[in-house]
Amino acid sequence: MKTGVLDLLKGKFLVSGDSPKNWLFIIFISFLATVMISSSHSADQKVHTIALLNEEVKELRNEFVDMRSDVQQLKLESSITDKIAEIGLFPSETPPQKIRVKSINEEQ
Repeated sequence: MKTGVLDLLKGKFLVSGDSPKNWLFIIFISFLATVMISSSHSADQKVHTIALLNEEVKELRNEFVDMRSDVQQLKLESSITDKIAEIGLFPSETPPQKIRVKSINEEQ
């Protein structure tokens, strides 16, 4: 067993008679490790991108809620009367009246 460990540490498996098979296996394992590392980095990058996009969505949602509340405030009758009072217009004191138009068929 001691010689097997020493042969492994010295790298004799890379120069022995069937070393091309060992080299191909080492190259294959290295390729798989490279693919795995690349895949891991790609997944991490996607996670960071998703986190940034989620933050942007939250900011845009907050901005939308703020703008919607501002628009609701501006649509209130009191806000409108205040704005038109600045330019000299005032709401009517008398309520509107319905105008009924009789058609030709109703007159007969």
